[in-house]
Amino acid sequence: MAETAAPDPVLAAYRASIDNIDAALIHILAERFRITKAVGAHKAAHRLPASDPGREERQIARLRKLAADAQLDPDFGEKFLRFIIEEVIRHHEQAHCPR
Repeated sequence: MAETAAPDPVLAAYRASIDNIDAALIHILAERFRITKAVGAHKAAHRLPASDPGREERQIARLRKLAADAQLDPDFGEKFLRFIIEEVIRHHEQAHCPR
């Protein structure tokens, strides 16, 4: 019968930190989407367009710089932000044309 290796306490501590960060990311994204849902409702009520390409591009440029300053790959940061923006626009379009 094989013996089970004792858990590595250093690895366990790293994983616990990662788990905490993942939980914080989920809560932050949930709060962001609560706010963007309100933005979508406001846009729909005032017949404003669901997307604002100028703002989106300014946000991407701003966050690419923040990513670089934080030593995070700016391409990854942009992909992540574009994914979020696409989801927000989808929600705003649904607010404009409820099913």
